Amino acid sequence: MNEIDPAHRFSISAVRAVDDDSAYMQPPDGLNATARQIAIQYRQDTMSPVMVSGALRLIEFALMAFAALVAHAVRFGSLSFEPQYLGGILVGSLLAVILLEFADAYQMATLRRPLAHASKLVIVWAGTFALLALAGFLLKVSQDFSRIWFGEWFAAGLVGLFALRIVVARLMRRWTRNGTMERRAVIVGGGPLAEGLIRALEQQPYNDIRICGIFDDRDERRSPPLVAGYPKLGNVLELIEFARIARIDMLIVSLPMTAEARVLSMLKKLWVLPVDIRLSAHSNRLRFRPRAYSFIGSVPMLDIFDKPINDWDSVAKRAFDILFSLLGILAFSPVMIATAIAIKLDSKGPVIFRQKRHGFNNEVIEVFKFRSMYMEQCDPEARKVVVKDDPRVTRVGRFIRRTSIDELPQFFNALFGSLSLVGPRPHAVSAQSHNRLFNEVVDGYFARHRVKPGVTGWAQINGWRGEIDNDEKIRMRTEYDLAYIENWSLWFDLKILLLTPVRLFDTENAY
Repeated sequence: MNEIDPAHRFSISAVRAVDDDSAYMQPPDGLNATARQIAIQYRQDTMSPVMVSGALRLIEFALMAFAALVAHAVRFGSLSFEPQYLGGILVGSLLAVILLEFADAYQMATLRRPLAHASKLVIVWAGTFALLALAGFLLKVSQDFSRIWFGEWFAAGLVGLFALRIVVARLMRRWTRNGTMERRAVIVGGGPLAEGLIRALEQQPYNDIRICGIFDDRDERRSPPLVAGYPKLGNVLELIEFARIARIDMLIVSLPMTAEARVLSMLKKLWVLPVDIRLSAHSNRLRFRPRAYSFIGSVPMLDIFDKPINDWDSVAKRAFDILFSLLGILAFSPVMIATAIAIKLDSKGPVIFRQKRHGFNNEVIEVFKFRSMYMEQCDPEARKVVVKDDPRVTRVGRFIRRTSIDELPQFFNALFGSLSLVGPRPHAVSAQSHNRLFNEVVDGYFARHRVKPGVTGWAQINGWRGEIDNDEKIRMRTEYDLAYIENWSLWFDLKILLLTPVRLFDTENAY
């Protein structure tokens, strides 16, 4: 997590170290009817404003390049042009997007009111052409370009830019009204502080925050059942189950900073969720540097945790998964075909073994493996770990488990999206260590599920693979998985992927 201010920093280690017995409790078996109904209402994903503004950058680059091509066709009657025109079009379009970025023209407030910010667009577009003209003069290539084409491109691009922005503004208003584009937030903590926060958020113009409800551990004397028109849906532990059903983007903790023990106690329970967690600084009299805050409109927030691998990072990771999954399927298809034949000849039963495992945000997913046990002795719930010389494992099974060939069908899981190629390895729903579920052994175990699980992971290439015969092994796996989440990058994924075949030669713990 990035530093926000030396005077105020929450860390994962600090949160996990809180001595609070309630933090180790599991979420209750069920939400009340109102909370469940609201959670189901917010089950569908939404469009992120960050993704919308990012897509608009690409669209506007293409639009300005297209305007230049149209101007060229009008001026010369043909789309065939000399190389210098292509270079000028690409440089000019890219320069315009960069200048629009510096002018904050991709902020939500600007996108929602294009006519109010018309002067900004005109200045940026004119500045783009001024810089192009200056570059042409300094490089002594201005005579290679038609001045009439230059003017027509300016006019066509400006008209296109305004038309696109007006359309986008109308779409954004429609998406905000129907809930397609919004950030869903839950208020943690009720009472007067929550009411003041909600009133402040509602007063923000063009606010994309939708408050889904309030959760608070206190009774109705200190935390009324209705705050500023929003219902209290349950306690903080019930919030965890709520966030497993609903697609929540943000938790806003509405508690005074002086209540440090209570804030840490709540974070102890909530940090396992794949959401942004913010501490409201709306009513706080202590002020930090402006850079220490993030803002919803003008309402200040202190960033506690950020959702990992979010927005464009998730797009990049998904593209990475699709590309390398396809390459893996092509490269290992002969091995998979030979393995399928060997399994069929060695013992009766299906070639593929399907197992329920924990996926992203604790959702249950179905993972594919080559069957390595006798059909009648398969253990889909993984209640009994596989040990050395386990009689349940077939002859072929021993080899494919030792070499991890049994995991190759998970390339299809990664291609279809239930797994990522790299991430915390998914464990069976009922996996145990000494008759205790893994989440009962490891504090914060479910924080592994803040990202999509992977075919391979940081823990596996560091030797933590195979049999889990003591509590220390699952603890170390979890530590490495959390380190991966906190330090994720595409380069990190590529490093893990390239090291995986090398580390598979170590078969000491693979049975």
